[in-house]
Amino acid sequence: MPQSKYAIEAKGLRKSYGKNEVLKGISLKVERGTMLALLGPNGAGKTTTVRILSTLLGFDKGSVTVENYDVVKDADSVRGVIGLTGQSAAVDELLTGRENLEMMGRLYHLTKASAKERAQELLEDFDLVDAANRPAKTYSGGMRRRLDLAVSLIATPPVIFLDEPTTGLDPRSRIAMWTIIENLKKNGTTILLTTQYLEEADQLADRIVVIDGGKVIAEGTAKDLKSKVGKDRLELTFEGAKDYKKALEVVDGKTLDQSSEDLAITMTINDINKDVSKVLADLASAKIRVSSMAVHKPTLDDVFLSLTGKVKKKEEQ
Repeated sequence: MPQSKYAIEAKGLRKSYGKNEVLKGISLKVERGTMLALLGPNGAGKTTTVRILSTLLGFDKGSVTVENYDVVKDADSVRGVIGLTGQSAAVDELLTGRENLEMMGRLYHLTKASAKERAQELLEDFDLVDAANRPAKTYSGGMRRRLDLAVSLIATPPVIFLDEPTTGLDPRSRIAMWTIIENLKKNGTTILLTTQYLEEADQLADRIVVIDGGKVIAEGTAKDLKSKVGKDRLELTFEGAKDYKKALEVVDGKTLDQSSEDLAITMTINDINKDVSKVLADLASAKIRVSSMAVHKPTLDDVFLSLTGKVKKKEEQ
């Protein structure tokens, strides 16, 4: 069978629990050696999708292949080519970091010597050498997540599923994990990521699929999605209430948002050079003093809100 350019393919996935239909025909494709981020509000079906793709959960209708293996007919083969890091660390807290890795290596049928060698490689890659011989229960949250990801990579799988890998981590630990994940992709690993952090998807993913209510409602690159949602925004603040009120009259009907408390006006613009120059010229003609000015590009937060009508909250599922 010729190798597909897609490492992961799901078509028309449906899954119900009784009368509750969680997935309503999800379809997605992940090109080999790229990262796809799966975004959606609480209960959208992200974790359900990942569990199906990784053979942990059955489904009612549709089809799924991972590295050309059918997840139902060839489940064992699928498990041999994937790694999975879930929302909570799956390491043995009583074992040391090194023991966790060596034990997993033996479970993957590596020889004792190979398991030791692979464990050492991963300890170095994930900056865990100094803590290698300490029980995992003494690790910080960031260290445990790094160990959990290292464990899932013991057999160097070509495909890895990351289900909210940085949930609960402090900003420094999250950035460290981002570096590790980016290096995985550079080395040719295919990655499907679910995340509760929109900037994480923006930073890491080649493509994004947004799901809501068990359906795919948008997909594309971060740039594509942002361009569909809205225009650039110009935000102006003023030195005093008098200038602020006069400015409202000058830009009458063009404001997107206004705040008398912050003495700020926000408006949409089509052409940064033309529109900003005109607004500033109009304000200068009216002798209105501008305190600060900023141009904002659409963000994934804007995309999320526009598509789902929901403010992004702590994830599910």
